[in-house]
Amino acid sequence: MFEGYRLRNYNFKLLVFVLTAIIIGTVMINSADSSYLRKQLVGAAICVIGLVALSLISYKFIGKFYLVLYGFNIIMLGAVLLFGSNVNGATRWIGSDDFIKVQPSEFSKIIMIICAARFLSDHKDTINTAKTLISYAFFCAVPLILIVSEPDLSTTIDLFVILFVMLFVAGLSYKVILIGALCLIPLAGSFLWYIRQPNPMFIQDYWVERILSHLYPEDYADTTQYQQDNSVMAIGSGQLTGKGLNSSTLATVKDANLISEQQTDFIFSVVGEELGFVGSSILVVILLSIVIQCIRIARKANDENGMFIATGVATLIGFQTFINIGVATSLLPNTGIPLPFISYGLSSLVSSCAGIGLVINISLQRRKY
Repeated sequence: MFEGYRLRNYNFKLLVFVLTAIIIGTVMINSADSSYLRKQLVGAAICVIGLVALSLISYKFIGKFYLVLYGFNIIMLGAVLLFGSNVNGATRWIGSDDFIKVQPSEFSKIIMIICAARFLSDHKDTINTAKTLISYAFFCAVPLILIVSEPDLSTTIDLFVILFVMLFVAGLSYKVILIGALCLIPLAGSFLWYIRQPNPMFIQDYWVERILSHLYPEDYADTTQYQQDNSVMAIGSGQLTGKGLNSSTLATVKDANLISEQQTDFIFSVVGEELGFVGSSILVVILLSIVIQCIRIARKANDENGMFIATGVATLIGFQTFINIGVATSLLPNTGIPLPFISYGLSSLVSSCAGIGLVINISLQRRKY
């Protein structure tokens, strides 16, 4: 459970970047809606303690229980569909606001990173065989199907990208990637045609609206596209240095209530409006630094299992940052992906901090040169 760690190998730089991001996130959440501050502070404190504790437990020891974790993940996701609370037409949470409410699909990300890393390390010599690829696809498909059934398309895509990048790093043949890409091109075209047909089966109405609103924003300016247009206006209004923290003038998008639930998926619009281009750039650099540190640790990992876990966490932080900011700036279709360490949402914060704890532990056991 505990290896012969060397304190000098502890990645304090990564820990400082993460703590800085959490502090910035807490300040931004307070500015967006101060009623969430207390819960966020308590959650952040618990997450940081958990991060440090997890960083001292060997990832190899945790990996031994990957089948148990996988089973727990399936049970947890299944429980959401059976007993979860419905909010705005989606069943993604267990519990209630009065006590505690968790989003199992967020926990599923880090659990599947651990499980997929162990699977790939166990099959590293046969990674491009049909048997291994089919087994991996089935292994990943079960939780993905449960998540998309909630429905939660954004988290499904997020987890799919993470699992695919881990497979790529494991040595997936470029020939297989090329064949997959050639298959995806006509499928993507067929999908865009299909969603424009009347009452498409197996497709949620809000999926169609968000895709079409991105392709034809002028037709959805007063409905689906409304949030993103206001987000862009908020970010642009911050100009170079922003309007200042907790700005309470009627000139702010935040106080005019032009963006609902701004403390979650559109937290970057608060950053842009109140801290401006300078503050937004600093935040992006901090999150990018976290990703770079994870990649560096992956390259120096003691074994393939550690390399895959660190790669998965780097992808988790990097891809979610790209999607969240892309949505806030209207470069991508509207989708509910939290900004790691910044957005309000304790389930997301727990998952991200757990991943960083594992990555720091991997750095403790890195190869000796």
